[in-house]
Amino acid sequence: MQSEAPPPDAYRAPVGTHDVLPPESARWEALVAAFAARARRFGYGLVMTPAYEHVEVFQRVGEGTDVVRKEMYEFEDKGGRRLALRPEGTAPVVRAYIQHRPTPPWKVWYLSPHFRHEKAQKGRYRQHHQLGAEVLGVDDPALDVEVISLAQGFLSSLGLSRFRLAINSLGDGQCRPGYLEALRAYLRAHESELCADSRARYETNPLRVLDCKDPGCVAVTERAPQLLEHLCADCKSHFEAVQAGLDAIGVAHEIAPRLVRGLDYYTRTTFEFASEALDSAQNALGGGGRYDRLAEEMGGPPSPGIGFGIGIERVLIACDAEAVLPAPAPHLDAFVVDAVGPTGVGGDPLGAAGVEVTALLAELRETGLSADRAYGGRSVRAQTKVADRSGARYVVLVGRAEMERGAVAVRDMDSGEQVEVPRNRVVAWLHEHCNPSLRDTTHRELGR
Repeated sequence: MQSEAPPPDAYRAPVGTHDVLPPESARWEALVAAFAARARRFGYGLVMTPAYEHVEVFQRVGEGTDVVRKEMYEFEDKGGRRLALRPEGTAPVVRAYIQHRPTPPWKVWYLSPHFRHEKAQKGRYRQHHQLGAEVLGVDDPALDVEVISLAQGFLSSLGLSRFRLAINSLGDGQCRPGYLEALRAYLRAHESELCADSRARYETNPLRVLDCKDPGCVAVTERAPQLLEHLCADCKSHFEAVQAGLDAIGVAHEIAPRLVRGLDYYTRTTFEFASEALDSAQNALGGGGRYDRLAEEMGGPPSPGIGFGIGIERVLIACDAEAVLPAPAPHLDAFVVDAVGPTGVGGDPLGAAGVEVTALLAELRETGLSADRAYGGRSVRAQTKVADRSGARYVVLVGRAEMERGAVAVRDMDSGEQVEVPRNRVVAWLHEHCNPSLRDTTHRELGR
């Protein structure tokens, strides 16, 4: 029986996903490296959790949230288990904390793909990628300040300057219930002015209405009771300490009473970074907050926590808008050319020059230099063109006459100057000229 022909788009990336190719991928490398270095300075270690979890892990995010109700990719595996692809980063880290019981405070960072079946937006795909950090096991406003500072400094380190930090407090189990009743009563009185989604959800989840972008809902919620006016003494003191800490280290921020974020586990401090260089509807770079009861709700011991997630795709769009973090130009330290050239149809890749190119290339790479060559038995002219496109600083030509003298020719691609270097010295010579500051140690390690 003949199999059915695949649909026309079967061999294209699925809707809501995208490929990241060189040289754009080099920006991702630089961005992740900057975050990893900063997290390390703050005492955070890398945590890696599965791309999918038991669905119950993510249900703790909030049964009434769009993430759980509409966007989560759920499936049943061949063993009949209900699983879900990771829609957000915090719940898996909390699950890992409960399972492995590390010594608190547990300070970790992550890089992970997240999956949400939602309408794709600029910089927000159905599979998008986040950098994040979480701290579990300690309730201290100084940690709130540290986590916010980690995120804020990372964005600044990329060269971004046109972003703002908004903060709020959502209270806790003592003061929030009273506020929610006051908010429901207010929304009930203005129900006719709300959009259909807000009318359907305000009784069960009134905080979501504060996050609605519908103009009618925005007009209503601007006059709604503010949670900050209902904070208990402990939550008020905590929030004041966070503000004082941010002021002390010079992190500019604004209080946003309607900032609630999109997940139900948040308590007390919440925060969000938004780019002023992007359209307001799609300007969120990332954010987070406290989730002091999430571990307990997932069956673990009481373990306060705070963290954030930052969207890589959205941050890179903001970098484009501010003209920072461009894709680097191609660069190699050396490009090795078989200057003997083809010796017949297809060349002679196993000839003496070909073997010497292979050996020299391996030496350069294994001693720390970036190096490449052309393949396929190309002519010297064709190899040189590839070398020029590679951005190589030097071209090393392995020619017949030079080989007979135990040497190679090295051409400076900037100046065009060409010199002959003994074969047994060329690796050290390239180290000296590519890394002048390492000249003395190069002599010792590679030999004169």
